[in-house]
Amino acid sequence: MNDKPTILLVEDDPFLSSILQLKLDKENFKTIRAADGEEALNLLTEQGIKPDVILLDLILPKKNGFEVLETIRQDPTLEKLPVIIISNLGQPSDIERGKSLGVIDYFVKARLSVDELVNKIKEEIVKKA
Repeated sequence: MNDKPTILLVEDDPFLSSILQLKLDKENFKTIRAADGEEALNLLTEQGIKPDVILLDLILPKKNGFEVLETIRQDPTLEKLPVIIISNLGQPSDIERGKSLGVIDYFVKARLSVDELVNKIKEEIVKKA
């Protein structure tokens, strides 16, 4: 039985993705990576993965993060999943759109502190417990 909290990391930048995964693994999370929006939705819907938190980039191949988020929010089995956006899109309109789709936080990559991100994930998991 794996009792590590699961994080679905949806990020197309292999470098950032591996840095985040290393950090999350070190913090005792199980990290599942998806490189594009379609793969993320496939993992959630077809493979039935129910992560504790989804880290979602917005600028993604195939389906962008907003499309993924909208799909998640329309699916009764997924709609309650906590989503944290990590994106280069830092415009207030993008942040507003993310928040209107129920994300628990929005990190702009240029100002991203990996420690802050990990703390936010931990907070969210404690809330769920």
